[in-house]
Amino acid sequence: MMLYRSALARSSLTFFQNPDDLALFRQLDLLPAGAQTRIINGSGIDVESFNLSPMPPAQSLTFLLIARLLGDKGVREYAKAAKALRKLHPNIRCQLVGWIDGNPDAISQVELDDWVASGDIEFLGRLSDVRPAISGCHVYVLPSYREGTPRTVLEAMAMGRPIITTDAPGCRQTVMDGDNGFLVPVRSAQALEQAMSRFIESPDLLARMGRRSREIAEDKFDVHKVNQVMMQEMGLI
Repeated sequence: MMLYRSALARSSLTFFQNPDDLALFRQLDLLPAGAQTRIINGSGIDVESFNLSPMPPAQSLTFLLIARLLGDKGVREYAKAAKALRKLHPNIRCQLVGWIDGNPDAISQVELDDWVASGDIEFLGRLSDVRPAISGCHVYVLPSYREGTPRTVLEAMAMGRPIITTDAPGCRQTVMDGDNGFLVPVRSAQALEQAMSRFIESPDLLARMGRRSREIAEDKFDVHKVNQVMMQEMGLI
């Protein structure tokens, strides 16, 4: 907090990616009196690079999570939801892309190995290009405890995938509940399982919510629009 307060002391304008972070900085008195602030739609997404991808056939519904393998990314909740779902629907697939690092909150190798051995999680490892994985899934899932604006969610939205994420700072800004996906409570594997089940029970939601994700990505999160707002606010254009 001391470093933030010092760094922002002479800032004439501070950008935030969600209103929750702005409220937190004000609550902690990290912004100087009278500081100018603006909320922008994340860092944006290149909607041409992450282009609309056809939805795969729905015979074997595939869910996908891309994240560093940390507890606060909701990876454990995802694994629990996958285990519960596959008891009732053994043909579904729950894929995981990411890597384990030295963070104290990291998922252990033993946990990951157990999930894979049980067949509940398909681990795809660390990918330099996530677009093939997103293209191969039906629903993108991010049960994170908090984000700025989750880039992987924006990538999946741009490629036309419904989203399940948490009603948490940064995450809730990407989903209109019931429109392009579903919001679930933080740390609730049961609520996550129920949201995932809705796509299994009503596969017609996939195309409709996927289209809305793409529309929202184009309208709200296009990187060119985000950059234009920032440059205008900084007086560069």
